[in-house]
Amino acid sequence: MARICEICGKGPVTGHLVSHSNIKTKTRWLPNLKRMKAVINGTTQTIRACTRCIRTGKITRPVKRTYKATEAKA
Repeated sequence: MARICEICGKGPVTGHLVSHSNIKTKTRWLPNLKRMKAVINGTTQTIRACTRCIRTGKITRPVKRTYKATEAKA
């Protein structure tokens, strides 16, 4: 399962953690991804999006349904 934002394509970044004694160990920084529902091409789909895309409004969320109480027919 790829840890990539489906909106902007942000993914993991690799590098070194450098200690005080200048010892370098490999590390991997992951993007802050959240599963959420979004409207894509008129349909509601579950996607993995980074929090930056969620905050900036690049994602349109589906309209929440409101159910009215149905009256019993006599």
